[in-house]
Amino acid sequence: MSDYTTRVLEQVRAKNAAEPEFLQAVQEVFSTITPVLAANKKYEDNCILERIVEPERTIIFRVPWADDNGKIHVNRGYRVEYNSAIGPYKGGLRFHPSVNLGILKFLGFEQIFKNSLTTLPMGGGKGGADFDPKGKSNGEVMRFCQSFMTELQRHIGPDTDVPAGDIGVGAREIGYMFGQYKRLRNEFTGVLTGKSLNWGGSLIRPEATGFGTVYFAQNMLATKGDDLQGKVCVVSGSGNVAQYLVKKLNELGAKPVTMSDSNGYIFDPEGISLEKLEWIMELKNERRGRIKEYADAFPGAQYFEGQRPWNVPCDCAFPCATQNEINGAEAATLIKNGCKLVAEGANMPTDLDGINAYLQAKILYGPAKAANAGGVATSGLEMSQNSMRLKWSAEEVDEKLFGIMKNIHENAYNHAREYSPDSAGDFTNYVAGANIAGFVKVADSMIDQGLV
Repeated sequence: MSDYTTRVLEQVRAKNAAEPEFLQAVQEVFSTITPVLAANKKYEDNCILERIVEPERTIIFRVPWADDNGKIHVNRGYRVEYNSAIGPYKGGLRFHPSVNLGILKFLGFEQIFKNSLTTLPMGGGKGGADFDPKGKSNGEVMRFCQSFMTELQRHIGPDTDVPAGDIGVGAREIGYMFGQYKRLRNEFTGVLTGKSLNWGGSLIRPEATGFGTVYFAQNMLATKGDDLQGKVCVVSGSGNVAQYLVKKLNELGAKPVTMSDSNGYIFDPEGISLEKLEWIMELKNERRGRIKEYADAFPGAQYFEGQRPWNVPCDCAFPCATQNEINGAEAATLIKNGCKLVAEGANMPTDLDGINAYLQAKILYGPAKAANAGGVATSGLEMSQNSMRLKWSAEEVDEKLFGIMKNIHENAYNHAREYSPDSAGDFTNYVAGANIAGFVKVADSMIDQGLV
């Protein structure tokens, strides 16, 4: 790091000592953008790093609600409106007991650069609450969402801040929040994305993050004259992202062999086919079951309680569960077992030691802010359709998504080749390329708009 990045990182650590995920995200970005800072003194002269690490606005509020027995509960709600230099704040809402300000700042900070990479006019933001929708009735979830939106509606709008879903916030929660926003504001606008197709949602939005991650992997492999045909793929997670990622892998001739949930993972050496995936989707989406049931339904499959799938030999790995699910030792095991590509479907699923292991081994590594940007990109396409009062076909949206992911790859690839000193020969540092490409667009926009 340069003297400038080191100085600002020390300030960030002093101010945010109790927020490890946020500090990790800042360090990961700062460690890669030094070359562009050295080549452009204007960023230091305009204190861009000091400004970009501070959210433009952080909103914290209480969310009181009553359960089915009339008992009152109080949760904490958040919205971190991080950076609006290139467009309205855009980023998901997460409902999970683990939600706190540090995690949302990490997610919001990452969202700035991810949204910038899409080339769409979207700033970075993130929000949520420490509420757990699991085990709650529809009525309880509705009352919570209505209370949450009663406060949040003061701070969002189609030209200000457009939240989406995230962990714990699916179509049900988006619907309840949209209904409350509409009731309070007396307007039908594209204030949320991830909506039902009947009232403003976009085709391909549920599939977008998983599909987009595979498209990014395709583009990385193409630089080596390779493709996904016949590749053995290890996948974590069994939610929306993992499901559609496995679907697209099958369609492109790859062989996914694992999926997981918070209790463990399943390994099917014959491959998780489209027919088996349909069974998993019914299990997870309809019956709300656990992935271990797969091993009972399909002879030959194994279930590993309390473990993660990163010791399974593979050609490609797709972490799609949660942050920091791959540590340095697990990354080293993946590489030792023959893994040549990692594309991240989850947000920051690899810790810093793991990332360093990928880079030292010079494998193809697509970091989350680039590889999983298809979800927010398609949210941006939903915003466009809402603004124009149009509805595009699934083929149109998928074609646009494919093009966006190709452009993200090219942008990251070209910036890595221009600025990253270790991107040479057959190796491209996509971490540096993605961070630099995302940073430059936002930083230049901040300078253009003055000291705000």
